[in-house]
Amino acid sequence: MTILIVEDDPDIGSLLRRGFASESYQVELVGDGEEALKAANGKALQAIILDVMLPGRSGIEVCRALRAGGQTAPIIMLSARSSVNERTEGLLAGADDYIVKPFAFEELLARVRVQALRRTNDEAEPRVLTVGGLTLDLETRQAQFGSTRVRLTEREIELLALLMRHAGEPLARADIFTALWAGHGGASLNVVDVYVGYLRHKLAEALPEGTHMIVTVRGRGFMFEPEPG
Repeated sequence: MTILIVEDDPDIGSLLRRGFASESYQVELVGDGEEALKAANGKALQAIILDVMLPGRSGIEVCRALRAGGQTAPIIMLSARSSVNERTEGLLAGADDYIVKPFAFEELLARVRVQALRRTNDEAEPRVLTVGGLTLDLETRQAQFGSTRVRLTEREIELLALLMRHAGEPLARADIFTALWAGHGGASLNVVDVYVGYLRHKLAEALPEGTHMIVTVRGRGFMFEPEPG
């Protein structure tokens, strides 16, 4: 899916386009609000990166128009303005997040990924997930491989559901942490490794000997294999 970048500064726009392209995203870059509305019309987008200070229609106006037109993609606003009132105005216009310039590309990338995870979790999902012979019933909170039931805690179920929904797609530790542990005081990033370890151990008891379903992707994070390997 495509990320739409709305930025009139050619240097920033070029930097963002190269950055997202290097992460294997499709990117469309436009320089003003009218172009943004045309580019977003009727499209399913991964995210919209929207500068507040644009020629013609402001980013706030564009954000309102996008939402009024039915665009549901996450919108992350960029601005040099950092006051509470200005951030609030952007969020009330329909933005999902607001990041102040100057910023690190890595932070923006993380916020895009987090918004994608949140949208996936919030959308109407099947209440029974089945991937590679493993079934997770989110109504009864039970997991089963073949005829073998896998007993999991509530947090292990949440983690497994997240991984299964993104089967075949590496999820970064930071994104998993934000999706499941953000706001839980005292938790640190290594809690992800701990719970992945718990899941691997419990799944190993049900899977054929020597096979696994959760793999570590070097430099990327963890991935749920569509088939045990």
